[in-house]
Amino acid sequence: MIRPTSRQYSFMKWGIVMKLRALITCLAVIVLLPSFANADVLTIPNLNKGSINDAQDISRPSRGMTMEEVSAQFGEPQEKKPPVGDPPITRWVYEKFTVHFERNYVIHTVVQRQ
Repeated sequence: MIRPTSRQYSFMKWGIVMKLRALITCLAVIVLLPSFANADVLTIPNLNKGSINDAQDISRPSRGMTMEEVSAQFGEPQEKKPPVGDPPITRWVYEKFTVHFERNYVIHTVVQRQ
């Protein structure tokens, strides 16, 4: 049997130490990782209950209608706000809703809060 020299022995010892370190590190990661992987659960309430601007049996203008079509179908508004910005945004206020126009076309209709 051939015995390793002291230098060879120190390299062998060093290799064993490095393998043990790697093994201990891997075991530590495996054991500790689940404790870091906790997460909170975010519960969001049911959003399909309907918002204030759902249809609500209120007939109102749809997107893309012209000012002429809106006034023909819904009559004259209670108030006409002047155009603001560029492109000009105009608001017509009716009893149950407000219509927003970009230039001459409906872009949004908002139901008034009761």
